[in-house]
Amino acid sequence: MSIGREIEDIARDLIRHQHDHPPVRDLNREVDRRLTLADRIADDFARLVGSWFFIAVQLGIMVLWVGLNALNVIRPWDRYPFMFLNFVLGLEIAVWISIVLMSLNRQADRDRLRAQHDYELNVKAEEELKALMNHLMHQDEILLQIVNRLDRGDREQKRLARRIEQLVELAEEPSQQRLGSPDRPSLGIHTP
Repeated sequence: MSIGREIEDIARDLIRHQHDHPPVRDLNREVDRRLTLADRIADDFARLVGSWFFIAVQLGIMVLWVGLNALNVIRPWDRYPFMFLNFVLGLEIAVWISIVLMSLNRQADRDRLRAQHDYELNVKAEEELKALMNHLMHQDEILLQIVNRLDRGDREQKRLARRIEQLVELAEEPSQQRLGSPDRPSLGIHTP
């Protein structure tokens, strides 16, 4: 098999291991898109009722109510024990609790949606991690194949180098024998 063909096979295997990434949803935008006008008003009112500003205004109204009725500055409309004030506060509480509970229900729905989204993200992350690990294992296999091919090539080169050395030695051996052989005439140099 030619090297170019092997490289094409490896490239094809690498392309096969690519994958798509699904988009991540923006939950806040999705939830805000679903809210009705009544839902928005309830959420804003729940935020107002849970603020220090609301508590201060409510306390100011009660102090003014009790003060005007107890001090008889103007004709009192609700004498002590302030039964009308208790009635008004009871009605306020019933309305506010209902509105705040509606807002809390929507918040619980949002939390459930967020928990579902977190679960989906965790599943996506796990799938991505598995795909990444599979891709890395595939790359390890390819690298191992490359190392094995390089090792085989290195062994083949060493075998060829040894064979060339043997051939060179065989080629040099007859010429050495010819230089020192007795049947060959000398060059005219006599040694005593």
